[in-house]
Amino acid sequence: MDLLLTLFLLLSFAAWLWLFRVLKPNPGPRKSANLPPGPNPLPIIGNILELGEKPHQSLAKLSKFYGPLMRLKLGSMTTVVVSSPEIARIVLQKYDQLFSNRTHVDAIRALDHHKHSVAWLPVDNLWRKLRKLCKENMFSVHRLDDSQDLRREKLRNLRDYVKDCCGNGEAVNIGRAAFTTSLNLMSATLFSKEFATLGSSDSSQEFRDIVCGIMSLVCKPNLADYFPLLRLVDPHGIFRETTLYFNKCFAIFDEIIRQRQQSSDSSTPKNDMLEALLQINQKNESELSFYDIKHLLLDLFVAGTDTTSSTVEWAMAELLRNPEKMWKTRDELRNVVGQKEEIQESDISQLPYLRAVVKETFRLHPAAPLLVPHKAEEEVEISGYIVPKNAQVLVNVWAMGRDSSVWPNPDVFMPERFLETETDVHGRHFELLPFGGGRRICVGLPLAYRMVHLMLATLVSSFDWKLEEGLKPEAVDMDERFGLTLQKAVPLVAVPTEL
Repeated sequence: MDLLLTLFLLLSFAAWLWLFRVLKPNPGPRKSANLPPGPNPLPIIGNILELGEKPHQSLAKLSKFYGPLMRLKLGSMTTVVVSSPEIARIVLQKYDQLFSNRTHVDAIRALDHHKHSVAWLPVDNLWRKLRKLCKENMFSVHRLDDSQDLRREKLRNLRDYVKDCCGNGEAVNIGRAAFTTSLNLMSATLFSKEFATLGSSDSSQEFRDIVCGIMSLVCKPNLADYFPLLRLVDPHGIFRETTLYFNKCFAIFDEIIRQRQQSSDSSTPKNDMLEALLQINQKNESELSFYDIKHLLLDLFVAGTDTTSSTVEWAMAELLRNPEKMWKTRDELRNVVGQKEEIQESDISQLPYLRAVVKETFRLHPAAPLLVPHKAEEEVEISGYIVPKNAQVLVNVWAMGRDSSVWPNPDVFMPERFLETETDVHGRHFELLPFGGGRRICVGLPLAYRMVHLMLATLVSSFDWKLEEGLKPEAVDMDERFGLTLQKAVPLVAVPTEL
């Protein structure tokens, strides 16, 4: 209703934009171009109203009629939606170089984040430098193996918290517990300190509000994205609100950096991401400025907490809805891990059913249902259709995960489907792309992969779970809330008991 009202109020303003575009010579795609099919656009606003509150679902429905390569007109912006593994392979592999850059939503322009963000930068020297820094100092196999003790500590804290809830007969908000665990892991990895305490809603709520707020605003329908001249007006206040959240994050980072610089001469250097970045800055500030550092920390801080915790919450929701799958997962953990109190990261490769549960969760509930938008750098022909230059390209991995031509019984949670296949989530199999593919594949994939398996195993192996107030498994609310990450609309709450 808010979007409809805003559209009505701004219709007269948008009209002259439309007239300007009609009268202005158009250097767009050649007249003979065979553009992808799509729904007929309305004057001025195009297909904006067809997105709805859950664009990933709306676009999936439209693609069933118009096909796996579909075109929409969103205000002044042409958007092409990819909804099949075959087309995704062409976009993300065959023509990877032509589709590797990004279109920028207005929210990401706050504090010029799009000019410094490893997620939103074009493929240039700064992007390569930042990505290399992340790999070498945080996500390489060597670095991850060296930091296993850190993750074990956070998982031990999670297990102890759930154990205390068992003793007190308290229910656990699984999403919040997973978020706090992910938050502390990221803050310890980045800054060698914890930001929150499990079980204390106040200590993590500020950070949860920041992260969820940013993720929601980045994908919130915004007229300024569809009519660029409206950026001056910021009709929904999304730019202003995002700027507020970014400033809150930067204030936290500034204080941490200040404290680190003050203590650098009097204590042993920290072996964390911030220390590595500051050392590069001290050697050559033109190589990596403080501003670059803060924007990189913002990317890692936000993406590293929300995506992992939301996936764990979805996985637990599916297991609670399917008790026989929960028992099967637990039995495998007991057989492989045995009497060890803690699962080791080396155990993951010996747990095929646990890995299948995680893959099935990624299939049904991908953390980023439309990935991060791509941009066509040139006019490209795909499957007989022309994708015009500068078009925004969305890869609907949510639709691909529920495509009946790819997956038998696509709406059923069935981890067994992955036991007889080598399909993985590392960007090689285009029917399952929760982290994207090509050169823009998520840089944090190696850490996220380990943490999702470890956190889920910790929750399942040591505890039995029941729903509150006699709620039946099939009654677990699985409604989605759309954002850059896919959240459960209703938080998952369950009561643990010790086995």
